[in-house]
This record gives sequence, C-alpha cells and structure tokens, in this order.
Amino acid sequence: MELETNTFKSPDGLTLAWYELGTGHGEPPIVVQHGFSSSTRHEWMDCGIADAVAKLGRRVIGIDARGHGNSEKPHDSKHYGAHFMVRDLMALVTHLGINSYDLVGYSMGGTIVTMVASMDPRVRRVAIGGVGHGLVNRGGLDPKVLNTKALAEGLRAESEEGLSGIVLQFRRAAIERNNDLLALAAHSEAAGPREIDFDAISAEAIVLAGTEDPLAEHPEVLAGAIKGGRLALVPGDHHESKRSPEFRRELVDFLR
Repeated sequence: MELETNTFKSPDGLTLAWYELGTGHGEPPIVVQHGFSSSTRHEWMDCGIADAVAKLGRRVIGIDARGHGNSEKPHDSKHYGAHFMVRDLMALVTHLGINSYDLVGYSMGGTIVTMVASMDPRVRRVAIGGVGHGLVNRGGLDPKVLNTKALAEGLRAESEEGLSGIVLQFRRAAIERNNDLLALAAHSEAAGPREIDFDAISAEAIVLAGTEDPLAEHPEVLAGAIKGGRLALVPGDHHESKRSPEFRRELVDFLR
C-alpha cells in the first residue's frame, strides 16, 4: 500500500508526519503510536495490524514520532523526551478536529499513549502494548533491562565492535529500518524516569504483552494500576508478539 505523507507542525515547531491508515466513517477514530526506532509503516502496516484495525470501518491515523520515519530528526537531545511526544500526539488530534478517539501504542508508544490517556479526556479507550511494570515503577523501562545512556553510546559508535545484547539488537534494527542513528541517540539521552498519574486514566484500558518479552515484564502490575484495566497475554518476545494473530485478535476485539 502506498502511504501518502501528511505533515503538521508540533507545538515547538518541528515538522511531523502523519498518515491515514483507514478511512471509515465509524466513530470514534483510532490513533496509533509506534515504538522506538520504528515508524508508522514498520510498526502497524508491515505486520498487518493497520489492515486488521481498518476493517472496523473507522478512521485510523498513524503518527511518526519526532526523530523517526518521515518526521523531522534533530540531533540535539533538547528536542526529545516523552513529554514532547505526548504533546505532539495531542496536538495532532486537535489539528484534525477530533473530539473523541481510541488510542493504541506499542513499546515506546505504549508509554506515550499511557501518558496521553492520563492527561486527555478525549481518549475513550487505550491499548498499551509491549511494556510492563517498569511503567508503574519509574514511568519507563528498568535500566537493568535497557540502559538508555548505553544505548545512546551504542547508536553513536562508529561500528558495532564491542557492543552486545539488547544495545546491539536495537542498533541493528535501527540500521535495518534506515533510521538516523544520531537522532535516535539524542532521543535515548533524553529518556529518564517520570511519574504517570494512573488514577487520572478514565479510558477503558487493555495491556497487551508477549509472554517472552523482556521489555514487558510483569504486565499484570501495569494492568492493575489502571482502574478496570484488562490484561491480554500473547505468545512471543518484543518483536514477535505484536506480529502474532493473537495480538491482532485481542486488539481488534478491544477496539470493536
């Protein structure tokens, strides 16, 4: 499918890309947010999730986070941080004149949509994928699982010599997806602990996690932190789980 790239200006002046992934007239629209080093195309289209969700007959909108996809990619860490991406997503919804929407995020996108749901009363339902108890304990990943400073250094390295584990995996994935490594390194440097007001989430919520996903450990803690939050476990690790038919089925059933 050929994607037409639309753009808008973020509140701080960056040019960000967004896409129409489904053009149905059912309400409310669905907004999807990808993860770190990914993009709307890679996260939602290439694995068939966008097509599955579009069959609900509703408008589906994807945004490329700053530093990713076809959005602007500054190399200074002052332009990054979850608070910027939260504001970007809400600004897009306002730009499009949407008064109520469902929200889906995976990995880094799972953090973003959780924060948005805690701040934006326009969110009706939120599906949080690829994250676990770290979101409750520190508002992000446990540095024992992924050290973002080490990741920034690994992304800036001239070669992969001396790199290993999850840092090497992220670097290789970023290169495979034609990412700007210096933009992602600046992005990683800006990451840090944050507080999320889970009590402020009034939207219906589901947590989707792979049973073998090291970045989504103890997802039941996250589901339990949200009033009425549901948990759906699907097979696979961080890469495989969102590509599973079980993930697509759980997500579509939740949004239906």
